[in-house]
Amino acid sequence: MASSPAVHLDENGAENLGEGQSIPERLTSEPNRNVIRLASREDLRHHSHYGHLVIDNIDELDVVADIKVKHEEGSTIDWIQEEARERIRTQQLGSHRGLRGFLNVFWDVSRVWLVLIATGLGVGVIGAWLDVLVAWLSDLRQGRCAYGFFYNQVACCSGLEPGEICQPWMSWSQWFGLKYISTQSMLQASVYVGLAVVFAGSAAVLVKSYAPFAFHTGIPEIKAGPLIHVSCAMAYTLSGFFRGLRENESQKRKILAAAAAAGVSVAFGSPLGGVLFGLEELGTFTDEHVVWRAFVTSVIAAVALQYVDPFGTAKLVLFQVPWLALGVVGGVLGALLIRLNVAVAVFRRNSVLSEWPLTEIIVVSSATAALSYLVVFSRVQSSELVANLFLECDPLRGDWHGLCNPDAYLQNIFLLVVTSAFKFGLTAYTFGLKLPAGIFLPTIAIGASLGRAVGLFVQAVHRAYPTAWIFAACPPDPSNRCISPGFYAVIGASALLGGVTRMTISLVVILFELTGALSHVLPIMLAVMVSKWVGDAFGKEGIYEAWITLRSLSWLAPIDHRDHGAAAASIMTPAHRLVIINGVGVSLKELNNIVSNHRYFGFPVVDGDKLLGFVTRDKLRVSLAPFCTELGNADAICTFLANPTDSGCVNLVSTLERAPMEFRSGMAQELLVSIFQRLNLRYALFTQSGRLTGLITKRDVVRLLMGHYKNTPAGALARDGKGADHEWDVRW
Repeated sequence: MASSPAVHLDENGAENLGEGQSIPERLTSEPNRNVIRLASREDLRHHSHYGHLVIDNIDELDVVADIKVKHEEGSTIDWIQEEARERIRTQQLGSHRGLRGFLNVFWDVSRVWLVLIATGLGVGVIGAWLDVLVAWLSDLRQGRCAYGFFYNQVACCSGLEPGEICQPWMSWSQWFGLKYISTQSMLQASVYVGLAVVFAGSAAVLVKSYAPFAFHTGIPEIKAGPLIHVSCAMAYTLSGFFRGLRENESQKRKILAAAAAAGVSVAFGSPLGGVLFGLEELGTFTDEHVVWRAFVTSVIAAVALQYVDPFGTAKLVLFQVPWLALGVVGGVLGALLIRLNVAVAVFRRNSVLSEWPLTEIIVVSSATAALSYLVVFSRVQSSELVANLFLECDPLRGDWHGLCNPDAYLQNIFLLVVTSAFKFGLTAYTFGLKLPAGIFLPTIAIGASLGRAVGLFVQAVHRAYPTAWIFAACPPDPSNRCISPGFYAVIGASALLGGVTRMTISLVVILFELTGALSHVLPIMLAVMVSKWVGDAFGKEGIYEAWITLRSLSWLAPIDHRDHGAAAASIMTPAHRLVIINGVGVSLKELNNIVSNHRYFGFPVVDGDKLLGFVTRDKLRVSLAPFCTELGNADAICTFLANPTDSGCVNLVSTLERAPMEFRSGMAQELLVSIFQRLNLRYALFTQSGRLTGLITKRDVVRLLMGHYKNTPAGALARDGKGADHEWDVRW
């Protein structure tokens, strides 16, 4: 988007337009700020092209949300302004009380998912029937089916035995009854070339008339480009039904990014490839929310493609429904495991156990070994258990602890459930002990045990009722393998690990490489998607986020923070509470005392009330060391000016940070948090007309984001200051 006309101050201090036109008198300017203060709704509507507006009254928020900016084709947008407009709109929604406010917020969140789910389903169905259309048009150039014009050659010849000649499929020369080879060849070539020209010409007319930007989308045989275009067009059209999405360009582009991933997913039948394509090629995938939306949209599109399956190669069947049930169970158990583990950690830290870690480990290991020996599946190493649970039964490989004995399926199901429950309790207690132990393998073992138990149950039902309607896709002979308990173990492991860690893409890749089966990717993605959705309903934090919160580490959680109208000034440290260095006339002794007595990361440097810069404690200490070792230098005067008037001063200007980030204290809190998250800043200064007004550190932002974990034991412990092993405000 082209930049708006600049607002300047003339010599009288009045603001005027870039073209020199004066602002109406009812518009008043704030001193030293390049903004316009609006006195009425009419002013806001009339001067909505300005980039910076100050709203005097919350009632004007609905007017700001109504501002419509038309962007020219091929132009870019101002992401900061678009995010600010979205922030104002969400603040207006949150201002309503009671049921109306709840429903407004719920609908506001749901509309994005409605667009994405509809886009995924739509592009999946379109992609499936596009395959049919492409195959039919391709075969039409050479002939047609005798009993159905719209059948391609594969459909026309279906049901034939291998090697049998397909009589119903006729070339054009056969259809017209031509006898001579020369006329047959001329007719076949003419139809082939003519139809090719008609197809290409029709596409060219459509591109020129309706879709001028579609000329780079590829050819039907390589469907990635066309389906990306179709998916984005569908998402764009659907988002147009919702005013909040239609008028916000940043939200619209994030939706289009997820839609592009769905297009690649359908084009190649690779939902994981669609997400990775977006990560590598699309800049908007730097937002974690966009990655998750693309993940969900790609999975839904791939499921729709496989469900339609017009060629009958990999249709989804009803007995695969337990996969989704395992995803739900994985999400619930994952959230429960996190809560139990954090509760145990809080209890351990506040009890006498924290003083006897070695004794606790000895007691726990003794109890674990004694109880594990009682169950054959918990007796073996977790890695061996997982490897055998993932394997399918094979007479050549032997029966591992009777797991493949069809007559003992009830005993095996019972033992697997007991094993998973036992390991669940042990993992919840032991993760966090002073031991080099992880969470991946125990969680995989728990999920695989549950999944294998479900698989054995479904397999037993199939043996008992092979002709049941839910097994219609299976061979009628129950001796033929149709249910794969090992596959259910993989799905169970994926679901529980997704519920515990809340990982998505990396988890799918890990389990895909662990199993080595390409056909497992879509079911694994389905299980991970469902488990994350269910787990997020109980709390957004995974096990790693919970422990980072427990330890009170300086980690900026990728949370979509909402400030509800609060400004950055509400969390900054004001200037009068800071340790500030006078940049002119300070002695070496004073600087040495500041460095010795304060362990802060750094200090602002000022000249009177003017900010000169920022100096880190480590750099200042190293620079002072040579002077402090010499006797009689304690009273030497230092300066941080680039061109000091006194040439005898110790010049420390080289210690100043070259480009500290400076903001206004009135900026939106959401914007400040977003900048810290994306740039991973350690600190930022607040200034007003060159004067220092405050400072904010990474720790301040971390504290703010921990408020999102207020309903968890980890968040409560961290906010009480008990979660840190070091002081909060020292080394930020």
